[in-house]
Amino acid sequence: MDQVPLMVRVEGEYACFTRPEMKVERVSYPVPTPSAARGILEAIFWKPEFHWVVHETRVLKPIRYASLLRNEVKSKATYSSIQRWEATNDSFVAAADRTQRHTVALFDVAYVILASVVLHPHANAEAAKYRDQFRRRAEQGRCFMQPYLGCREFSAYFSPPNADEAPIAESMDLGPMLYDLDYRDPQRNVPVFFEAKLDRGIIRYPTPEEVGLCS
Repeated sequence: MDQVPLMVRVEGEYACFTRPEMKVERVSYPVPTPSAARGILEAIFWKPEFHWVVHETRVLKPIRYASLLRNEVKSKATYSSIQRWEATNDSFVAAADRTQRHTVALFDVAYVILASVVLHPHANAEAAKYRDQFRRRAEQGRCFMQPYLGCREFSAYFSPPNADEAPIAESMDLGPMLYDLDYRDPQRNVPVFFEAKLDRGIIRYPTPEEVGLCS
């Protein structure tokens, strides 16, 4: 594994790192999950020659919650339904399928994410090349797609970290947290959890090997 971690600061007005045990209403973990942090990095910079391994997230602002009501549709658009609409000259009417759902989200968040670039065997360049590319993109505000904080409507704004900022002083046991989904079984995706703890504003994530996933 590459031993030179990269850091990026992300912030946003709202965030929701949804707890999977909440089936209907969305309730956020107090801090980002490893997969959510990795998704932010991949939105900024990703190449098929490497993948990200996230080491920790530093929480820069007090953990605060906000209660939101959001309009959502109950149905999912499927390829078969689109084919049916085309054949029958029908359409989907969002207003007829709309429902209001409650969200317990985080409010006014800022984090510093630490992660490493891990090369795949077919990579034809050194890891330093990808690290430099990521740093330039973070400095210039360039991204492949707009990063988001758990839910796509909660945009994340990113920049190089500020050396003057320190994590909050809070510590707490967070209990089981979703690490990622195990896709090795083609028949089903298995959620993988780990015991999470916030230690003086820093949550440290286990490695993929420590939770039984291939890196």
